[in-house]
Amino acid sequence: MNSEPSQVILISGAAGGLGRALVAELVGRGHRVVAGWHRSPLPPLPPGVEPVPLDVTCDESCAVAAQRAITRWGRIDAVIHAAGLACDSLLARAHSEDWDAVFAVNLDGARRLARATLPLLTGQNGGGHWIAIGSHAGLAGSVGQAAYAASKAALNGLMLSWAREFAADNVRVNTVLPGVLPTPMTESLDPEVMRSYARANVLGRINDPAEVARFVAFLLTTANISGQVFSLDSRIHRWA
Repeated sequence: MNSEPSQVILISGAAGGLGRALVAELVGRGHRVVAGWHRSPLPPLPPGVEPVPLDVTCDESCAVAAQRAITRWGRIDAVIHAAGLACDSLLARAHSEDWDAVFAVNLDGARRLARATLPLLTGQNGGGHWIAIGSHAGLAGSVGQAAYAASKAALNGLMLSWAREFAADNVRVNTVLPGVLPTPMTESLDPEVMRSYARANVLGRINDPAEVARFVAFLLTTANISGQVFSLDSRIHRWA
């Protein structure tokens, strides 16, 4: 029997490959999940999951999603910003619209979701967790991913700043770098590109969404971890 206290968790990007793994893992542990989806509606969901349309580029949409959690379960204990966008291109071919779109989801989307949810967490005696899904590209850069890498690097700084800002309210703020995952975001990549990602890992393999979800679920059980950037694959870099 699961002995973990049940939490109410709001997830953006819940229809993505990692998002679906997060929903499955957290519900399996007895948590209640507000699963925010944007372009792709979620499939039939088990009890304990409240699907809600969530566009993190819209203040009102973020506020409505947060209110859905309050209306259904009376509180929010944790937020996971898993929504993400990549519009890869070399500089000579890049479009400013794509740059703006990537930042609107990956970085400003975090700010909008935080504005809607952090006041709810700080108003609770126990505080809570705010977790962003980052990327190794934000640490090391990646050819053709300037917008994506820059947005994820900025996201790291944003989360570290919020960890300091909301520590007095017992809100634990962390970033998780899941590594390359076999999800719809990567399924269009050339197989040789995926093999090159695997070779960049000292273990010779990429990560798995279910393993990332298990780590995030564990992080939600902790009380004394904040302001950290967790790399979950086996690429070794000087920030590890």
